[in-house]
Amino acid sequence: MKKALIICYYWPPAGGPGVQRWLKFVKYLREFNIEPIVYVPENPHYPIVDSSLIEEIPEGITILKKPIYEPYALAGLFSKSQIQQISSGIINDNSKQSILQRLFLFIRGNLFIPDARKWWVKPSVSYLMSYIKSNGIDLLITTGPPHSLHLIGRQLKRKTGLPWIADFRDPWTTIGYHKKLKLTKRSSAKHKKLELEVLSSADHILVTSTTTKKDFKKITDTPISCITNGFDTIKKSGSVLDKKFTLAHIGSLLEDRNPKILWQSLKELSDELPDFSKDLSIELTGKVSASIISDIESYHLTNNLSLPGYVTHNEAIQRQNSAQLLLLIEIDSYDTQAIIPGKLFEYMASGRPIIGIGPRESDVIEILKTTQSGNYFTYTEKKNLKNTIIEYYRAFKGSGISNTTGDLTAYTRKELTRQLSEIIHQY
Repeated sequence: MKKALIICYYWPPAGGPGVQRWLKFVKYLREFNIEPIVYVPENPHYPIVDSSLIEEIPEGITILKKPIYEPYALAGLFSKSQIQQISSGIINDNSKQSILQRLFLFIRGNLFIPDARKWWVKPSVSYLMSYIKSNGIDLLITTGPPHSLHLIGRQLKRKTGLPWIADFRDPWTTIGYHKKLKLTKRSSAKHKKLELEVLSSADHILVTSTTTKKDFKKITDTPISCITNGFDTIKKSGSVLDKKFTLAHIGSLLEDRNPKILWQSLKELSDELPDFSKDLSIELTGKVSASIISDIESYHLTNNLSLPGYVTHNEAIQRQNSAQLLLLIEIDSYDTQAIIPGKLFEYMASGRPIIGIGPRESDVIEILKTTQSGNYFTYTEKKNLKNTIIEYYRAFKGSGISNTTGDLTAYTRKELTRQLSEIIHQY
């Protein structure tokens, strides 16, 4: 059985989408003749905690831990809420940033390169070199963000000669929030230099979207494979559809990800259709920017708004299984065309129709189309969006909104792990 050392930052009890990808890969790798050994921080600073995910760690898996210095924890003494926002990727526009937030962003972008976990690299390399020599490791895997973990992989490969796979759950220098870090020209160049070194040094690159694959292919000849995120087998038994016409969004809803055309459409339909306002429920589960809540209130939809806050993964699944419609919202930007939210696949597994709103040419469009899981709109398609909501509402008032029935086999976690195993066994 091949031994793979997997170096990651997000691991239970971390909550949110960042932990799901490798937790699920680890769950199934043994079925494909690969023994995973997982290396994680001993005392991490997780912006979201979900202890229920600990139960999903396979029995008998070796988990190695090493203490990490977390500057976010120290900075949190000055402003815990703002540090949690920044570490979660919630960054206000320049005009709405406090002086303290601007300072934190400047420090984050220019002193913590590539990120605030950079001080874990040196002690990790030292610790893992000893472990590798004593335990017959066959292959290295790093997953980012945080992309500093790829620097651990790069150094270990140099010292051991072991094959190394670098997994990019998100892009590095092209992701939306990177531009908000107030980078100097020197710092920006350093980020790009490190990114290129990682892409060129790894034996294989994994990405989660075809757009990221195309972008990386422009700057490296390293083999690149796209393995999307996916969903585990989800039990739908016991899920009862909401009696309200519920439009539900699960996960963080950032300031830039504000679908005003949706709020406008819902306000107009509330004025035009009898009972629509009484039936409507807008359920936003997770962290929601204050500006989005304010916009919803400005359209007089306050009485229709529900804000459960962060919930466990199991409860999130229950909420999406019972919603009438599921909302998938992305920032309207070229940089976000490559972003395929992890929630999309669990949305698909729920069988509830998806309303996606985001940039043109998003990788999400093809997935929704091929799986027949829902509809997608750009931020300029208000009329089409409104008409689609009307159609769903009429179905809701009639015989009910049916589940989607597309073939989702390609996006099951076990199938995705099979694809990963084929890459691992090449080395």
